[in-house]
Amino acid sequence: MSHYCDLAPEHPFHGPYHDHEYGFPVEGDDALFERLVLEINQAGLSWLTVLKKRAAFRAAFDDFVIDRVAAYGDADRARLLADAGIIRNRRKVDAAIHNAGVVQGLQAEHGSFRAWLEAHHPRPHEDWVTLFRRTFRFTGPEIVGEFLMSTGYLPGAHREDCPVQARILAAGPPWARAAAPTA
Repeated sequence: MSHYCDLAPEHPFHGPYHDHEYGFPVEGDDALFERLVLEINQAGLSWLTVLKKRAAFRAAFDDFVIDRVAAYGDADRARLLADAGIIRNRRKVDAAIHNAGVVQGLQAEHGSFRAWLEAHHPRPHEDWVTLFRRTFRFTGPEIVGEFLMSTGYLPGAHREDCPVQARILAAGPPWARAAAPTA
């Protein structure tokens, strides 16, 4: 079976994502929210489709600024569903808007989306899935796993012999911090 580390290098879309984003820690809440929305939109489609539409997603969703997306009403929902540049799936659009409001609540309670993730880390994939299903819409096992791998909360984004893996470890992803022995 081919691994992403075999397929992505030199690819015009997969290459930059693989080399500079996939598996690296993500700091900002808007960037974490973007990754969650993109993973939700990947469901049932290829990641390449999502990467090709990423610029259109950013434009359509106001650069994934959480407060803006959470304030979307019926006119914004209709605009998104009419936007051929993005994936026009009502359940996915509704989930993005709803989840922006959820993230606002997490920010109010924990200070940030990232702090909420950190407060629940580490935990096994199955427990993350349970937590995400209780908290967000449209978050099944594959979406949760990819979101957490892509943002550094679960290992497995890269093979151990992938040159990017060393850069990820140097960036201190949460999964590596959790696996490090304590003194």
